[in-house]
Amino acid sequence: MSQGYFITGTDTEIGKTHSAVELIRLYQSQGKRVLAMKPVASGCDILPDGSWHNDDVARLTAATGQADLELMNPYRFLPPVSPHIAARQAGVEIDLARVGEHYRRLRDQADIVLVEGAGGWLAPLSDSLFMADLAQSLALPVILVVGMRLGCINHALLTARAVQRSGLPLAGWVANCPQPKQAAYQENLDTLKRHLAAPLLLEIPYQPTDYSG
Repeated sequence: MSQGYFITGTDTEIGKTHSAVELIRLYQSQGKRVLAMKPVASGCDILPDGSWHNDDVARLTAATGQADLELMNPYRFLPPVSPHIAARQAGVEIDLARVGEHYRRLRDQADIVLVEGAGGWLAPLSDSLFMADLAQSLALPVILVVGMRLGCINHALLTARAVQRSGLPLAGWVANCPQPKQAAYQENLDTLKRHLAAPLLLEIPYQPTDYSG
């Protein structure tokens, strides 16, 4: 039976996509067929040939080899703003049932499907829906990407508690470094290991070109 995970983060621009790519590579090295999904992407460009481009979607599809972008990314918006604002400006309502249908089709083709959220756990999708609702509708275990920078302990523990309150399991977390050096990095990492009730899956060093998402 295939397994899915929902990837969220402690904030925006802390490397969710970069971490997702590293997880894809990890699972691929174990012989798994891995597919990715980015249900909602804002901050897109329209290319000269009329196709849409989003950096996060492009990086995920490059890692997995997926060709069906409509299936992988059902909602995409031009402005780089919160999904609920982008959707409202486009006159679009994000339908969780549609996202679920796309996810199930991907699940039938893979051993593992990684579903990357946009923004953080409570990033809004509409006036009444949040990214957490999308994760709950898919009933997926959650992987938390922690941006290792000042404030990360507070942000990580608050997000982990919100995930727990949603009824979804926290399957693991990733320590990702979105800046060249964090003061007291090891002490912060050790504190997170003590207080996050989930395994550390990856520790990813700073790479200056890999921090969208």
